[in-house]
Amino acid sequence: MTSRQQGRRAVVTGLGVVAPNGVGADAFWKATRQGVSVLDRISREGCTGLPLRIAGQVNGFEPQSAIDNRFLVQTDRFTHYAMAAADLAVADAGFQPDPDQPYSVGVVTAAGSGGGEFGQRELQQLWGQGPRFVGPYQSIAWFYAASTGQISIRGGYKGPCGVVASDEAGGLDALAHAARTIERGTDAVVVGAAEAPLAPYSMVCQLGYPELSLAAQAERAYLPFTAQACGFSPAEGGAMLLLEDEQAARLRGARVRARLAGHGATFTGASRWAESREGMAAAIRIALDEARIAPEEIDVVFADALGVPAADRAEALALADALGPYAERVPVTAPKSGTGRAYCGAPMLDVTAAVLAMEDGVLPPTPNVTEVCHDLALVTDRARPAELNTALVVSRGLMGSNSALVVRRARP
Repeated sequence: MTSRQQGRRAVVTGLGVVAPNGVGADAFWKATRQGVSVLDRISREGCTGLPLRIAGQVNGFEPQSAIDNRFLVQTDRFTHYAMAAADLAVADAGFQPDPDQPYSVGVVTAAGSGGGEFGQRELQQLWGQGPRFVGPYQSIAWFYAASTGQISIRGGYKGPCGVVASDEAGGLDALAHAARTIERGTDAVVVGAAEAPLAPYSMVCQLGYPELSLAAQAERAYLPFTAQACGFSPAEGGAMLLLEDEQAARLRGARVRARLAGHGATFTGASRWAESREGMAAAIRIALDEARIAPEEIDVVFADALGVPAADRAEALALADALGPYAERVPVTAPKSGTGRAYCGAPMLDVTAAVLAMEDGVLPPTPNVTEVCHDLALVTDRARPAELNTALVVSRGLMGSNSALVVRRARP
């Protein structure tokens, strides 16, 4: 890793959300704070006859009102979500890129699979009518890097750009990559992840995951850290953030919402949940060391909360390994149990919720969960007031990546 330029530090100045429980940070936070569960029967065309029945769908989102048609025809739903969330983040930050400095703003996204809906449609055209009926954008719209490219082109951002492919943990890894890009000299980075896994082809691919919940009742489909845990419900959507160099942000009078203090990442292998205990604990320790904080300084943990008994047990033990006796007292929450796991978008939504929780002084609950069967101080029932200065967000991917991020409340 290139050393940090003297005095440069990445802070969050803008939040943009397109999630199953709300579009925009305010709507998302209101529902998250209230513990609203929006898991429901999948209603997308072509998806209703599959074994996967419950998920978190983004409803009420009209891409035509947010994105120019020339970009819409080139892109899949997952990029529509990402572009809209990027616009919201930039607007929230009150950020106006300098047209004379196009190389000062970069873009980093993470994606788990790319544009399955667009790709399926074009392949059906190919086999049903022939190659002349396949559009020219098939070559790019399905690609997992499409969101980075389209946000960069649309915004005129010519600084360092990239895409992180480390499964669900990629959401946190993308933030770390963006923060280090700022530390090396870039002024601002639009960063985040959004997914759209609710299309027939994409859903059939997901059926290969043994961790997927096939429950038929929404209130029982995703119950992490409980004896009834039967897997996770997927979701679409995600969040984009605007990161800036703290000094530059304050000079322009921006509202500094939080700072990224430390990050750690490890790898333990696909579905090896017992081994993920060691890997997750190591990632947390690395993040704490980089942030230069003690376990007792963590005010809340936003859990990975896979909803698989072996994985939940490994996470609880990993927190105990990394945080020591304090692990039994620190509040833990998993708002995603009410929205579903949006793959790479899931930890981005957790980071967004962490920033808003610290600003609001509220611990959001874990929807649908009541009786916990692990030694965790899980926030269930309802939101609780609390003074929050430091949050730990953890994430694991189904293919074996582990990631941890320390987010700290901004100082005046």
